[in-house]
Amino acid sequence: MANQGAKKRKEENARHMRTLLRLIIASNAIYVVIRIGVFYSSFTWKHWAGLILTSLAYVIPYQQLAAMAKPSYTDDGELLDGGFDMSTGGICGYLHDVIYITCFVQLSSIISDKFWYIYLVIPGFAAYQLFGLVKGFLSHGSEGVEEDEKTRKREKMEKRASRAKFVKTRNR
Repeated sequence: MANQGAKKRKEENARHMRTLLRLIIASNAIYVVIRIGVFYSSFTWKHWAGLILTSLAYVIPYQQLAAMAKPSYTDDGELLDGGFDMSTGGICGYLHDVIYITCFVQLSSIISDKFWYIYLVIPGFAAYQLFGLVKGFLSHGSEGVEEDEKTRKREKMEKRASRAKFVKTRNR
């Protein structure tokens, strides 16, 4: 019963990585068969560059995820850790997003070359996240003033709530 969670995570990660690999291979196969096989007359050097770009956009995140999913063992071969949980967000989620966006761009670029512009979502989102990070570091004095107003209002409400309440009664 020891390390059941680690064994389960190891199996889940292996299954997840196989699924991702199948998705990548299927996307590349569909692109090559349809774009090169069917639409060969319109296949130019730009499409070769796109195929190389998407292949790199698959390989780099997949290798990162494979390194994260790799289980760790003790010196005597006993399973110590089943690897990183692939269902969590953060960098793992971003790497999955890059793979899924690449799959969509690659397959939809068969229809029209305009779909390559969707790749601008990735650096756009990275810039948005960096802006939020930088904004947090370069906070001006306005946040402290806001916080002071909030604490003042809260103290005022607490003071008002702690007062004794008088109930008027009618004298007969």
